[in-house]
Amino acid sequence: MQEAQLKKKNILFIINPISGAKRGTNLIASIKKHIDGNKFDYEFKYTEYAGHAIELSKEAVEKNTDVIVAVGGDGTINEVASQMIGSKAILGIVPLGSGNGLARHLGIPRMIPSALKLINDFQVTDIDTASINGIPFISIAGVGFDAKVAKLFSKVKRRGFFTYANLITNNYLNYKPKKYRLDFDDGTTIVTRALFISFANSNQFGYNTTIAPNAQLRDGQLDICIVQKPNIFTLPIVANLMLLRAIDKSQYVETIRASHFFVRQTRNRVVNIDGEAAKINKKLEITVNPLSLQVIIPDHEIK
Repeated sequence: MQEAQLKKKNILFIINPISGAKRGTNLIASIKKHIDGNKFDYEFKYTEYAGHAIELSKEAVEKNTDVIVAVGGDGTINEVASQMIGSKAILGIVPLGSGNGLARHLGIPRMIPSALKLINDFQVTDIDTASINGIPFISIAGVGFDAKVAKLFSKVKRRGFFTYANLITNNYLNYKPKKYRLDFDDGTTIVTRALFISFANSNQFGYNTTIAPNAQLRDGQLDICIVQKPNIFTLPIVANLMLLRAIDKSQYVETIRASHFFVRQTRNRVVNIDGEAAKINKKLEITVNPLSLQVIIPDHEIK
């Protein structure tokens, strides 16, 4: 019995070398210094191309690795976690991305030593995941203007909040709201033109820009945020409401909760999936997979 209790857990760190390049310089040294060698045996692998984290994570799950740590931003977390859904493997997060939306929601510190200490503490909970046409997302997905920004953001070399803000500013005025139809299981149908529609499992895009202040990771539902386009003079007020976690008070935002629904676009446009842009289909089926992913979190109750 005592021998079983003392058995070390295996950890694989899957590292995106592009995310947080400057902060990640001493990452390996930090891992060696801060991870408790009495509790864990660890190794690390770097991603070499888009989608590589998916392959590394899948391989680790098949090898029954106890803990798989995503080191990077929301896109890296998505790739790593996508192969862990429904498995016994536990997700750890060292947030080195630019937005870090999921990590901020979970209260995971951005300082590397503190994030590693969290892994040592090993407080684990189950959270919901969701999917669009079978493609998993963990934090937030959507259609419309935020998806367009995600596509543009993927093409620039310089990351960070100011790049993100500039893309929004430079493309906002000329962006025309698109038409969408939403169909829910209770028979409700909504037809609308919207700036964007977010499917929020967690509460924000990143950079503390909160789109769904009341979104919870353990309630079996998504907050569907339908956002109309404010005029240019009202936009600063709406932006401030996002930063103040009060966007749901805006007249331009309608929030509905559901666990399964369809969204139809007039054409096959880009979709935002955890900050990454993808073209899927003009008919989207969105489904929640309740309590399907184990995650290491700070030692307090999460939403």
